[in-house]
Amino acid sequence: MLNKTDIIASLGKGLRVLECFGADSPRLAIAEVAEATGLDRATARRCLLTLHEFGYADYDGKFFSLTPRVLRLGMGALAALPLPQIVQPWLDHLSEQIDQSVSVAILDETEIVYVARAAQRRVMSIGLMPGSRLPAHCTSMGRVLLAALPEDEARAVVEASDLTPRTPHSRTDPEEIMAFIAGTRAAGHAVVDQEVELGLRSLAVPVINSRGQTVAALNTGVAAVQQNADEIVQLYLPALVKVQDGLRRVLN
Repeated sequence: MLNKTDIIASLGKGLRVLECFGADSPRLAIAEVAEATGLDRATARRCLLTLHEFGYADYDGKFFSLTPRVLRLGMGALAALPLPQIVQPWLDHLSEQIDQSVSVAILDETEIVYVARAAQRRVMSIGLMPGSRLPAHCTSMGRVLLAALPEDEARAVVEASDLTPRTPHSRTDPEEIMAFIAGTRAAGHAVVDQEVELGLRSLAVPVINSRGQTVAALNTGVAAVQQNADEIVQLYLPALVKVQDGLRRVLN
């Protein structure tokens, strides 16, 4: 059994401070970090100044922002995962074949984390790369990954998610989202139509290993130029399923 004396509480606080920063909050003041983490201002200040001292954060006298040195932490973890190394050649080939960007992501609590990507063109206003995060409940890969969970676990993730709409098309009712997840489970793929960003549609399938376990999700994101969102299923699902079948043979 783990002994509490073995836990370094200050390290845990520092990690909580690191997790405050993101695409929507790249620059934060001490008070904002304290509010986001639940730490008192003095503790938040010490954590931030420590990150600054060791080169993980810039400080202009009021606001802190993370430096590229932080990427060493995330990229080291990604590099240690065999999945990105295995799927990248498949993504490169698929992207060239369908002339669209393709990605693989895993589930981390209420978010998906991109672990590999091959980009043809930029269809989102934000740049996506390994390590990027998006909400699971409103993304095609997220719904595929939630569909692989037992229903009660998927519901718990949805209910813990921030359901603030990102576009006028975003689904915000937990029951409606659960219905989409059930449909994904039955169909074996998910289509999301402009719920993450206007003008973007995506199609995803599960990445399944040789033991039949869903270990990740594979998707393509395309511009919403078709009259009907389901047209992307006819256009791209066969190619995604072919990669899905190939990865099933090589993933343990």
